[in-house]
Amino acid sequence: MLKKLTKYKIILGSNSPRRKKLLSELNLNFDVISSNIKETYSNKINKEKVAEHLAQRKALNISKLKLPKNYLLITADTTVLINGKILNKPVNKKQSLKMLQEISNQSHQVITGICIKTSKKETLFSVSSEVIFNKLSLDEISYYIENFKPFDKAGSYGIQEWIGHIGVNKINGSYTNIMGLPTNDIYENLKKNF
Repeated sequence: MLKKLTKYKIILGSNSPRRKKLLSELNLNFDVISSNIKETYSNKINKEKVAEHLAQRKALNISKLKLPKNYLLITADTTVLINGKILNKPVNKKQSLKMLQEISNQSHQVITGICIKTSKKETLFSVSSEVIFNKLSLDEISYYIENFKPFDKAGSYGIQEWIGHIGVNKINGSYTNIMGLPTNDIYENLKKNF
């Protein structure tokens, strides 16, 4: 599979350090180009499809740039869905606190939408994982916000950080998906479709 991909110039369309790390752990050589789209969407879009919609918009935005003919672009977007509501990235400490109180002692879905695009082909899919949190105290939530500043994370937390170690009771599904890039699904998709 890896030999098959050498015909492509692989590009990760994301500036996320977590996504860069996860993709590099698949032993793929790639460049990084970030998309500058605003992560907005219409309320008419099914909430479970928002991550796919945003990943596709990022891919479209980047593919308008001058890319090599043999490019293979991977873009992603992650949303957190709880009780039929999307938790986006918090804009301040107050919003972060509210989100973490909302996921405390609850189950929620983490959905990552992936778009893999070449000049000839595009594949769009999403992966969903369930995360169940223990009850978090106000002290634990405040400590996490102060020390980890999770303002660049959907749902206001990173599962690989302190709060994930002390607060996550159970996950059903892909761990790397919850981090922002479902590596197994990407690998399988590349193997089958490219």
